[in-house]
Amino acid sequence: MHPILLYGLVIIAGYIAGIVAEKASLPRVTGYLLVGVLLNPQVTTIIPEGFIENTQFVTNVSLAFITFSVGGTLKLSKLKRMGKMILLITFFEAEFAFIVVAVGFYFLFPLLGIDSSLAVYSLPIGLLLGSLACPTDPSATLAVKHEYKAEGEVASTILGVAAFDDIMGILNYSIFVALAAVMMSGGEFHLFEALKEPGMSIGGAILLGSLMGTVFNLTTAVAHKITDGVLILLIFGFLMLSFGIAQLTGVDSLLTTMVMGIAIVNFNKQEEKIFRILESYTEELIFVLFFVISSMHLNFAVVSSSYWLILIFIIMRAAGKFAGTFTGATLVKAPHKVRRFTAGGLLPQGGIVIGLALMIKQNGSFGSIADMIISVVIGATIIHEIIGPVFAKLVLKRAGEIQ
Repeated sequence: MHPILLYGLVIIAGYIAGIVAEKASLPRVTGYLLVGVLLNPQVTTIIPEGFIENTQFVTNVSLAFITFSVGGTLKLSKLKRMGKMILLITFFEAEFAFIVVAVGFYFLFPLLGIDSSLAVYSLPIGLLLGSLACPTDPSATLAVKHEYKAEGEVASTILGVAAFDDIMGILNYSIFVALAAVMMSGGEFHLFEALKEPGMSIGGAILLGSLMGTVFNLTTAVAHKITDGVLILLIFGFLMLSFGIAQLTGVDSLLTTMVMGIAIVNFNKQEEKIFRILESYTEELIFVLFFVISSMHLNFAVVSSSYWLILIFIIMRAAGKFAGTFTGATLVKAPHKVRRFTAGGLLPQGGIVIGLALMIKQNGSFGSIADMIISVVIGATIIHEIIGPVFAKLVLKRAGEIQ
């Protein structure tokens, strides 16, 4: 079947599934993920296996867009306005989720007996899954907030933390994927050598992203009468240049496009127009393609043998989120209901975490564990996106912010 026909099928099927999910009071992304599961070559024969193996370009462009949008949320004036409460809670809930999942899998994985050949990789598996436990998808809580017109400290804190913990996830991923790659290679481990590569990767990404953002800002400043269409063209052109140069030079590509977004949102006079255009004209298409195709990568043979890993990941991640949120909120002396109820709205997971998992599959060092990582993450994401709105509604109601 022709690839263009298949992409058309993916877009239309994803759109319809998103509408159905919305009617069922679920986030649209849940519908995208579920229809991707149905179109998975292991479930139906509509989409051939060869199509899935050649979607790397689309997923990379989508990842560049998503991380750029994440960077676009980091406006300095917004950070100052939200204050240290949001930032401190974000740090602790993200890092506690990482620590609990990483340590838990390091000790539990060899005991589960799922695949004895992988037991020797329990530490890199723990580090990778730990870094993927950090991000939160705010769309479920945002949908509940809008539907029930919830207002208050808990709702604002949940959305503020969810907007920033993707940053912690990307930073953790950038560091620990490099460390895990060293461990997987079987070479002798030296702390300085292990930290040197991620340090150069992160430093190079910050420099490259800042440079590309500055060049973009200068381009839009000197150009006259830039239409919406031209802005979209420039954005995607610079995103692909940044992502491509990052991969060519060996620096972190996701962090590069995120830093480019930070540079634009803080130093471009047209920043509001730029991110509004992306949200209005391209976001839905990117999300449909990305999430539907991501679910097609799900390996059901791995899922059937590792469903315990999915369950353990969900439980340990939740434990880390609750403990970290309470700790951060207590240290900053947040209101009682913020300490008690905020974590319940931070359970949904999607978006960037799937992209990070797919990036692991593209790294040859993780060939033996990549399918398992992807299956755990996507399996957990589907469950999180279903239970997320339920928990969000519950905590907002108990906090007295839904009338």
